[in-house]
Amino acid sequence: MTEAAEELYTIGFTQKSAEKFFSLLAENRVKRLVDTRLNNTGQLAGFSKKEDLKYFARTILGVEYVHWEESAPEQPMLDAYKKKLMKWDQYAQEYEALLQRRNIQSQMELIVGKSGCLLCSEAKPHHCHRRLLADYLSRTSGRSIIVKHLLSPCEAS
Repeated sequence: MTEAAEELYTIGFTQKSAEKFFSLLAENRVKRLVDTRLNNTGQLAGFSKKEDLKYFARTILGVEYVHWEESAPEQPMLDAYKKKLMKWDQYAQEYEALLQRRNIQSQMELIVGKSGCLLCSEAKPHHCHRRLLADYLSRTSGRSIIVKHLLSPCEAS
């Protein structure tokens, strides 16, 4: 008997209204929103600050919110990439090495099998650590996982 594939979702909040953001989560029946951001309390969109997001996820969708700090990139690595001191390929390689050092796959029960969705700020997953994290978990889990990026129609192109 073949084991059914599990879905692992990802979403970014920029370039989305709160309505679109929560609608995408609801339409895909996400049950756990897993925040993978290093900084989630600063000058962000109103609905995406840690405590606000936790409240909205619970109140609007009945969804659990978890801040998974161990899955976030380290500040120096993130700064180097944002300041263009590090190219994407190098960033991706260093981030994956960080995930290996942290043995992040041992904590994947936070999301896999729980209709979990990895959250960060980037609108598209193309150059975002949430995609790298999802791909890494899919590759190292020993399970059949399908990664699905939740995008609004304007982001899909």
